[in-house]
Amino acid sequence: MNSADHAAFDRLGEKVTSPSTLAHVVLRTANFQPMVDFYTAFLGGRVTYGNEFICFITYDSEHHRIAILNVPGTAKKQPTSSGLEHIAFTFPTMYELLLAYRQRKHLGIAPVWSVNHGPTTSIYYKDPDGNMLETQVDNFDTIEDANAFMNSSHFAENPIGTDIDVEDLI
Repeated sequence: MNSADHAAFDRLGEKVTSPSTLAHVVLRTANFQPMVDFYTAFLGGRVTYGNEFICFITYDSEHHRIAILNVPGTAKKQPTSSGLEHIAFTFPTMYELLLAYRQRKHLGIAPVWSVNHGPTTSIYYKDPDGNMLETQVDNFDTIEDANAFMNSSHFAENPIGTDIDVEDLI
């Protein structure tokens, strides 16, 4: 680090430097192997490292996107407690979202909710511990268009969206 870089640490500004990417999510479970099997199948992923305590799973060039920790004695998820609501995964096209839905359905992984949120079309699932997972596709061509819709009176009237039948979309 040079002196100019070091001096920047004293010019903090008004905003924290944002990260470049969300790297991974770690889930604690007492239901280890079913969770590993589910996430590997759900993501079309692969295990990059695993033992009886921890498993790293990825589906892209990152070394891991999901880590599963085996922590015996972990209590079941309490639906009324604070915490993570869901993890969302984006697909580049509607075709790929629907294809992944059909592939999961073939593996016995069924959605619990399907909805057009407006900015996205989303299909939700639950893992073996009850954690919610969203698979989605953007409905707008640009972030600016999505943001404009999210700031419209139409979105304000119904920010959750409208339930859909995925088979009807296909």
